[in-house]
Amino acid sequence: MELPDLQKYKDKFTQQGFFDKIQRIAKRAGAKLVYVALILYYMIQSDKVSLKDKAIIIGALGYLISPLDVVPDAIPIAGLTDDLTVLLYALGKVWTSVDDEMKEQAHEKLSKWFDDDEVNIAEDLFAEDTTDTPV
Repeated sequence: MELPDLQKYKDKFTQQGFFDKIQRIAKRAGAKLVYVALILYYMIQSDKVSLKDKAIIIGALGYLISPLDVVPDAIPIAGLTDDLTVLLYALGKVWTSVDDEMKEQAHEKLSKWFDDDEVNIAEDLFAEDTTDTPV
């Protein structure tokens, strides 16, 4: 999948639009997508994040909110895959700016919408591989 130009979507982002969309799709989208979106959302609230990184994030969140996706959200399963891909791409670009406070804020909000098992699965996105590799 080719990623869209995120700057085209920056005008689509609003705080209200973000929470309306997340609440509407939360269960269908799954905890992973919502967790990534929430981390990105809390990043734009922080004064520790550069304007360049915030521009990337706002474009990605605008893409999530926009009804004009590469794959329409109404298509079962595949409809939110492009949204998750864009959000993970953006998170990868700005990962060095993510701090524990942002993760905790996202975790608290996620815990209100999902049960503990789903929250744990979502947090596994960021778990480091601790598997011993043979020498």
